[in-house]
Amino acid sequence: MSDVVAPEPAWSLADWQPSATLEVLHLRARLNALVRDFFARREVLEVETPVLSQAGNTEPNIESFTTEFSGHVSAGARTRWLRTSPEYPLKRLLAAGLGDCYELGRVFRNGEAGGRHNPEFTMLEWYRVDWDHLRLAEETVELVQQALALVGRSAGVETLSYRELFLRGLGLDPFSATLEQLQAPLAASRIDPDGLGRDDWLDLLITHHLQPAFAADTLTIVHDWPASQAALARIRADDPPVAERFELYLGQVELANGYHELQDAVEQGTRFAHDNARRAARGLVQPPQDRHLLDALPGMPHCAGVAVGMDRLLMAMLETSRIAEVLAFDFARA
Repeated sequence: MSDVVAPEPAWSLADWQPSATLEVLHLRARLNALVRDFFARREVLEVETPVLSQAGNTEPNIESFTTEFSGHVSAGARTRWLRTSPEYPLKRLLAAGLGDCYELGRVFRNGEAGGRHNPEFTMLEWYRVDWDHLRLAEETVELVQQALALVGRSAGVETLSYRELFLRGLGLDPFSATLEQLQAPLAASRIDPDGLGRDDWLDLLITHHLQPAFAADTLTIVHDWPASQAALARIRADDPPVAERFELYLGQVELANGYHELQDAVEQGTRFAHDNARRAARGLVQPPQDRHLLDALPGMPHCAGVAVGMDRLLMAMLETSRIAEVLAFDFARA
């Protein structure tokens, strides 16, 4: 085991001091260098894309920051959205013919601050042309295993479908179980059912029952999710149809979310509109759809993409539940 450890909580220290130890900051630098070497050896190009966009993320469970541009109106929309991921511009680069590419940079999500969350954090996102989500999941495991080696650790690997996960852990088929059957294991949690749909209950079963049972020091790949949770992934015409996406966990910690990417602009626009309808029902702001992305999608090559939360990866490597312990300065000290 490495002698790099997460610090003890340092809230008694002066506010100007970092929330992470200097040893952890050195580890972060080594991890970033590992990522860049990993992709350089595979000839995946590093790029930089805009942090401010004319469009926002329509996902109902994610809130974006906005800011106002004060310059001349000829520059375009005054309201700009801080990115919640670099996904949309990376896909535009793919459509332009750039090929395999990645970005390692800061992203922003409003309202997410606490022990495990910081409103600004570091995301690694990459795309592989002519790959599907299962092949990309294998490469994601390779990267995480190399990251774990930095702290003298390794992990086993388990791969199972979303349906297999529910059947094994709860004896329920997530695609055919009734809503009442999905709610029953959560009865003791006294969850307010108001406004919760089927996908919400499925997510709660994962976070309350299934994810906590994942084996420590095991990388768990869960693939082929319900079609209703496709986001920007393709839907495969199984019985029932499934979204070609995967999530990767180290122990109980979710690290990555990947898709076999959708190329159908009409379908993606419909999904964005559905997202904003859900946001409207909740009284939330409805961000404008990213028209540049929709215009680019028909020209985007067949590909798969994945996003990894780098702060979450560091937390898992160091076996800490406090994101402040892997940040130079967390939100309270920024």
